[in-house]
Parts: sequence; C-alpha cells; structure tokens
Amino acid sequence: MNPSDPSPPPGTDDARRAALSDRTGYDEAFLGPVVPLPLPVRPTIGTVVLPYTHFTVVFRPDRRLAACAAVCVEAGELPVDVPRDGVWEFDPRLPEEQQAGDDVYRNNSLDRGRLVRRTAPVRGPSAPAGRGAGDTFHFTNAAPQADVFNQGRQIWEGLENHLLDHADAHDRRLAVLTGPVLHDSDPPYRGIQVPMRFWKVAAFLQDGALAAAAYVLDQSPDLSRDAERALAGATPGAPPPLGPFRAYQVPVSDVAEITELEFGALPDVDVMPATRSPEERWRRLESYEDIVLHP
Repeated sequence: MNPSDPSPPPGTDDARRAALSDRTGYDEAFLGPVVPLPLPVRPTIGTVVLPYTHFTVVFRPDRRLAACAAVCVEAGELPVDVPRDGVWEFDPRLPEEQQAGDDVYRNNSLDRGRLVRRTAPVRGPSAPAGRGAGDTFHFTNAAPQADVFNQGRQIWEGLENHLLDHADAHDRRLAVLTGPVLHDSDPPYRGIQVPMRFWKVAAFLQDGALAAAAYVLDQSPDLSRDAERALAGATPGAPPPLGPFRAYQVPVSDVAEITELEFGALPDVDVMPATRSPEERWRRLESYEDIVLHP
C-alpha cells in the first residue's frame, strides 16, 4: 500500500522549470560508439523529450507515461551519500494532467516502478550527482507495477549491476534504455492504462566493440480459470489483477517491434544468437546464469 506522500516543496512552476533548465540529459556518445535515444518510428506518435541529469525521458502525454528512459551508467563507488527517500513530484515542463501522479498509486497495490533507478545517474562531482538521484523522483520516470517481490523482479532489478560486472574491465559503462510496453490492450485504471510488460535494452562494449542485450519483464496475470473468476469478482475500482513478475532475455529486434521505437544499430550487435529456435526466442530467466552475454 502506498500512503499519501508529502507535497513537494513550495515554489512556482516557473521557478521549478528554471531549476531544470540546465539538464543536459542522456549522452548518446557515452560509450564511444553512438547509442541513439530511442524515438517512435511512427511520426504520428506524439512524444516530449525531457532531459534530466545524466538521463532523458521520452514521454507519451497521450498515455501519461514514458515511452522510454535512457541513462548513462558507470560502475564504481557512489561519489555522494544518496538519500533513499525523496518527494515524488510532477515535471513542471508538462501539464500535470498529462502525467500519472499520486492519484494513480494511492491506496492500492501498485508501486511506482522507477524506470531509471535512483543510483543510476549518480556520478561525478557531488552537486550534479545529487541532482541525478533527485531527478529520478519525477512522476515522468515511473510506471505502475505490482507490489510483489519474486525471483523475476529480483533479477530485473539487478540486471544493470550484473551487466556492469561483465562489461570490459577498463570501461565498465552501460547505456541503459528502458520503459513500459505501451499496448492498446493495456487495462484502464484511474485515467491511465496499466502496462503489462516492461522492457530494457543495455548497450556496452565487449572486446572493444559495441554490443547489446534486451530483456522483458512480464506482469500480466495468469489467465487460468481461477484468475478469470477472480477478475470477474474483483472489487469495483480496484487495479487490474497482475501476475508474478517473469523476466526474459529477448532479441533486441523484438523489443523494437513491440515498442515501435528506433534502436539504431543495436539489433545488429545483439549478443542473443540469431539462430535460436522459435520456442527459445524468449529465454526465461530463473537466475543470472541464464543470461546470454556472448553470441
């Protein structure tokens, strides 16, 4: 359950917009080879690009959620003591009614699923590092997830650290692209549609060359008869039923297809072998040992 959160510090929207005016966002050349910010392949899909400290959100006002968040991650000790608690707030550069705020998460079983994790953009001098952590508390950087913790979610939340550990020893960096799969069939709830799946694409250097790996987290319910009966008898106004998290490694090209985002050269440098049989195309991850990191 999410208790009501404190209101953000007082300040006019003009002052808050000014405070974000120096944000330079995601660095496409962070790894050396360019990893472009994913944008919709269909120009009819309207998005707003919102730069923060060391990360950028590509936002879909029509869905009140992000289509993608891109962050530059570097391994090593955190340069500052990053507080775990923060105040979630709207991004003043967008109308509040276009963002999924506390009304979506209050008094229910939904968590704010942070797209860019709190410590991911924390690097460099203490001032910008602290801003990076604070910037992750904007509602534009969250999407609703089930408040369960199982093996699938544990793997998902540890993916970035696992990949950093396997990146080139002298260049332990990642470009991490992540977001919800925004499908027309996502169930409605409190003025939004709750995504059933999330995706993540990580780009890194392997033997001096660009490489990529893609993953999907599925929170769709088990469509058994019991689940269908539970859905039919669900409390009016309750969030849609969500299943236990299941994590998969998938082809980058599949993420491009289900998100309708452009990933540049990343499908061509995918570490997932292209010759995998159709039934093994999505590899269920039960542990980190299941992750494929070499073609």
